[in-house]
Amino acid sequence: MSASIRQAKGTLLLGENFFSIEKAAKIIKEGGLVAFPTETVYGLGAAVTNVEAVNRIFLAKGRPADNPLIVHLSAPGQLTEVANYVPEIAYNLAEQFWPGPLSMVLPRAQNIPAAVCAGLSTVAVRMPDHRVALELIRITGVPIAAPSANRSGKPSPTSFRHVLDDLAGKIDAVIKSKACSVGVESTVLDLTGSIPVILRPGGISREQLEEALGQKVLVSGAIGFAGRPMSPGMKYRHYSPRAPLILITGPEQRRRVLVKSLTDYYQQQGLKVASLSSVIDKTTPLKKRSEHFAANLYHALRQLDFQGVDLILAEETDTAGLGLAVMNRLRKAATKVLKVL
Repeated sequence: MSASIRQAKGTLLLGENFFSIEKAAKIIKEGGLVAFPTETVYGLGAAVTNVEAVNRIFLAKGRPADNPLIVHLSAPGQLTEVANYVPEIAYNLAEQFWPGPLSMVLPRAQNIPAAVCAGLSTVAVRMPDHRVALELIRITGVPIAAPSANRSGKPSPTSFRHVLDDLAGKIDAVIKSKACSVGVESTVLDLTGSIPVILRPGGISREQLEEALGQKVLVSGAIGFAGRPMSPGMKYRHYSPRAPLILITGPEQRRRVLVKSLTDYYQQQGLKVASLSSVIDKTTPLKKRSEHFAANLYHALRQLDFQGVDLILAEETDTAGLGLAVMNRLRKAATKVLKVL
C-alpha cells in the first residue's frame, strides 16, 4: 500500500496527489463512497447514475430518503447532462459564480435517478471551487452526487477529521485536505419559477445574487409538494451538536444580559456552559465578521462537543452577507430560541 494511503476502521485515508485522486475516482466508478473536500464543507460522493451507490449515501449518513442530494459538476458544460432544461439565467450565474458555492435547482434530466432528487422533478447542481473536487469529478467521468459527509443532523464536516468522527468504517475512503474555507454549505437557488428563490442560504449571499441578476431574489423556507423539501436543509433539524443549543435573539444589550444570567444560573447547577460568541474574532473587521463566523461555526460546535460542554448559548447575528446563512444554521441547530424584547 502506498505511503500516502492509510486506513481508519476500514476507511481509506487518501492524499491530495494525483495517484490518490485516481484511486478515489476508481472507488466511485466501482460503486463506492468517497468523502472529498470542497470550498464549503466535505462532501460524501457517489456516481450520480449509480442508484445502489446513491442509496448507500443515505444509509451511511442515516439521512431521510426525502432529503435531496446536490449533483457536483466539473464544468458548466455538464449542465445538459443533469438538467432537462437549462435557462439562460443559469448560464449567466454559472459564468459569474462557478466554480463556487452556488447550487442551482433546475428541471431534472431523465437519466438522473429519482433517489438523488428525493423523487422530485428538479435537481440541484453546482461546480465546487476546489482543485481536488474538480479533479475527482473529471477523472470519475460522471457527475458526483454528494451531500455533506457527516451523520445526518450533526454539524457539517469542515475537515477530514470531522468526517472520520462520524463515518469511519461506514464509507470507503476520505481525501485528506486543509479545512474548508467557506465553512457553510452552498446557497441553493431555485430557478424553476419566474422569480429566483433562495431555498437555502449559503456561501453566495442574497446581495451578491441580486447584484448579479439586477433583480430581487426571494428567500424561502417552504416545503414542496407532498411535504417533500425542495432543497437539502429545509425540513429537518440539522447542524446540531450533542449539547443543547439555546439561540437568543433581540436587542444586543439585552441579549448579553440574558446570556450572562443564563450562564450564571446553569453553572450554579453544575453544568458546563459555553458561548458561541467566542467564534467571532473581535479583531476581525465588522464587514468580514459574518464570513469569519461562517468559516468557524461547524468546527466550533464540534469542538464544544469534544470538550464535553453541557449547554451552548448562541446570539443572533446580522443577516447581511453570509450572516443569513449563519442564522439559518443556528436556527436549525437550536434546541430552543429565546427572544428578548
